[in-house]
Amino acid sequence: MSAWLWPTTADIGMRVFAKDFPSLFAEAALGVQAYLMSEASAKLINTHVRHTGEWRVRSEHNPNDVHFLYLAWLDEVLYRAEVHGQWYLDGMVKVVHDDDGWMVVAQASWVDAELVEREIEIKAVTTHNLVVAEVNKGELVASQWEDVPEFEGPGWYADVVFDI
Repeated sequence: MSAWLWPTTADIGMRVFAKDFPSLFAEAALGVQAYLMSEASAKLINTHVRHTGEWRVRSEHNPNDVHFLYLAWLDEVLYRAEVHGQWYLDGMVKVVHDDDGWMVVAQASWVDAELVEREIEIKAVTTHNLVVAEVNKGELVASQWEDVPEFEGPGWYADVVFDI
């Protein structure tokens, strides 16, 4: 996994590193799900029956801004778990840009969310301290948090804060 949590005053932040832009979305989904589920569920998650399907996500707020696409993707992962009972496990993610803006197209794999014990609830994905950025080869992304490593490009990284 390539996602690390960092503390804020009343919320929790997450930094995600990935080799490329589409992988940033896959890693973010894995990071948020790992944060939410109990340790016992994490040990059992791969014993449940998997389901697959295509998830398409586009930002309604600003479809031409990758920051809003990232937020929309995380919102979708949380929404599908809570409303549709689909707990994201992994997926092949593609990010496309067309006349309507940016869109994530994922061939997602999930399990029944009722089988996953949660330890915490995320109320909202926020724009506070939001970063979605490409990191050039040799460029270093330092960390101000003890539990979050630094990252050297090439690749992508994102910071987001969750309201819990």
